[in-house]
Amino acid sequence: MTTNTIDLSSLSLKELKQLQNDVAVALFNFEKRKKNEAKAAIEAIAREHGFKIEDLIGEDKTSKTKTKAAPKYVHPENPEATWTGRGRKPKWVEAALDAGKSLSDLAI
Repeated sequence: MTTNTIDLSSLSLKELKQLQNDVAVALFNFEKRKKNEAKAAIEAIAREHGFKIEDLIGEDKTSKTKTKAAPKYVHPENPEATWTGRGRKPKWVEAALDAGKSLSDLAI
């Protein structure tokens, strides 16, 4: 390892910011290179034992898909308009609540 001593007090703000940027890029590239080396080593060990990384990690494709929530509330006049109770309230729910109804009145 070579040690370069930089007199930071002699640098301008622009030069300091450039140095900061250069260091950030160097750190990012170093970490990326080390991760790639580690991944290659892991892949080699997995192949040596007759596996792929995916076989050992157990990446489950079904865990990445979101399940659609069942509706809990229905529009009193339009049964096709439903709401799961998640996220923003639809306008028809807000209108019903403003009219004095409760969510239990809209429950399926």
